[in-house]
Formats: sequence, structure tokens, C-alpha cells
Amino acid sequence: MLEFMRPERLWWLALIPLLVGLYVFLLWRRRNKARPHAITNLERVLPKQQAWKRHVAVSAAVLALAALNVAFAQPKGEVEVPRERATVVLTLDISRSMIAEDVAPNRLVAAKAAARDFLQMLPVGFNVALVSFAGTAAVVVPPTMDRGVVAAAIDNLQVAPSTAIGEGIYSSLDAMVQAPPDPDHPDEPAPGAVVLLSDGYTNVGRPSDIAAQDAKKQRIPIYTIAYGTVNGYVESNGRREPVPVNPAELAQVSRLSGGKAFTAGSQGELREVYSSIAKSVGYVKVDQEVTEQYAGYALGLAILAAMAVISLGARWP
Repeated sequence: MLEFMRPERLWWLALIPLLVGLYVFLLWRRRNKARPHAITNLERVLPKQQAWKRHVAVSAAVLALAALNVAFAQPKGEVEVPRERATVVLTLDISRSMIAEDVAPNRLVAAKAAARDFLQMLPVGFNVALVSFAGTAAVVVPPTMDRGVVAAAIDNLQVAPSTAIGEGIYSSLDAMVQAPPDPDHPDEPAPGAVVLLSDGYTNVGRPSDIAAQDAKKQRIPIYTIAYGTVNGYVESNGRREPVPVNPAELAQVSRLSGGKAFTAGSQGELREVYSSIAKSVGYVKVDQEVTEQYAGYALGLAILAAMAVISLGARWP
């Protein structure tokens, strides 16, 4: 909601209905004084003014005055500004179901490629950590600004049995604590977020909902990505084992932690999701004066009013 630094100046807006009322009154008075049957020779020669031009000129002028008054009251609103620093923990599922080939060439290979692209989307000043989880979880790379180290670690990830989403979250929180302090503000922890990609659900380890609530207490939102399709399967002893993507648990994790849930069924969709997340964690909404915005509105409306007035003065057809 728009707020104002000098709200007392908005009282000038009371002039707007008065001016509109005056214009309506003058139109009414002119109509009553009109002589429909007494048309002079001069009126026959001169081109008739188009009423809509007059209405446009007055309307634009009044609206410009209103926008200028709003700017005069120094409005402020939420605007997105880039973060100077933050820590992002990239948490990847490396359970055996990630070798399903419903996403070409398989889920894990496609996830690795998209994760490497995601690193380049983040601001240079951000620290990035890498956590992997299957039956257990581990901090593969602690928070660092060296994107090359993280990318190399992503390439080296290998699948393992079971899925422990809760353990992955707790390891992500451990990684967040390892973020180096800001030299200018050593006592203030940098803002952080966890980006967690998985295709399944917890079947071992601590519950993910409890872990998500602990993340919420530490003010660390978790952006979850349910990756894969309902047609996924893996080969086991010559038999097909269905491994459909399960977004329900991940949606709950994001909700409980204060993050946001995404789904992706292809490598292209995953890149789009990562791009959206990069924008979410890379920018923060802050209250900022937006006087210039409304001054610009006033200028545009004033130009429109001036063009209409010039048109009337030139008697264009």
C-alpha cells in the first residue's frame, strides 16, 4: 500500500473535485446559452471545435495536477533493489531415483547442468555453498564466492540409495553458519536462502517438516524444486521401478520455511525456475521514496493536455 512522507500535503487534492465541478458547470452554462437557430455567417466559415479535444485537455490537466500533488506529498512504496551480499545453499538430491530418464539424458545430469547455470545467475558478491543428500547429507562445498569450485563439485556428484530431505535441510543450515562475516558489519549475519532440488520424498532420517520449521526460526527460507515427471522409472535387477516425482512434501517444506515451491518437468523448465529463484534471492523489497515516478506521470499528462490545447488553438480538423 502506498504511504506518504508528507501526508498533510494531500489536502490539496480537495481542489480536484472543485475544478471538475467548475468545468461541468461551465459546460452546462454554455449549453443553456447556446442559440441553436441563430448561426452567424462567421460560425459557418470557421471549423467547429471538436468537443472531445476540449475534454481531453481538461481531463489531462486535472489528472496531471492530481499526480503532481501526490508527488508533492513524497510517496513511498516497496521497490526491489539488488542485495549486496547473501548466502545461497544449493542442496541437491543425489538419490538413485535421480538417474530416471524421463528428463533427458537423466534427471541428475540435467539437474547438474541447470545448477551450473544457476551459479552464473547469482550476484558476484554472493557466497554459494553446495549440499548433497541421499540416505545421508553432507556439506560438499562450504560458502564461497569461487563459482568454479562449486561447479566442479557439482560435476562430481554421484548417486546413492535412499532419500533424506530432512537431513539435507539440516546440513544446509550447518553450511549457512559457515558463511564468512561481512567485514563492514561483522556482527550482522548475511541474509541467506536454501535452494533444494529433489524428485522424491523422505524415507530415512529426520522429518523434513521439523527441519523446515527450524529453518523458519533461523529466518532462512527454502525454495524447493520438485524435479521430474510422473512417468519416471529406474531399472533394478531387470525390472522397472516407478519413481514419479512427489511435489507434496517439498511444497510443505517451502510453506513451513517461508520460501516458495516450484515444479519442473524438463531441463528448460528447470532453468526457468532457477532464473526466477535467482531474482527472488538476489533482490529485496525495501521502502523507498517514489516521488519521481508520480512526477513522471504528471509530466506525461501535462504533455497530453498541452497537445490537446495546441490542437484546439490551431483549429485542426
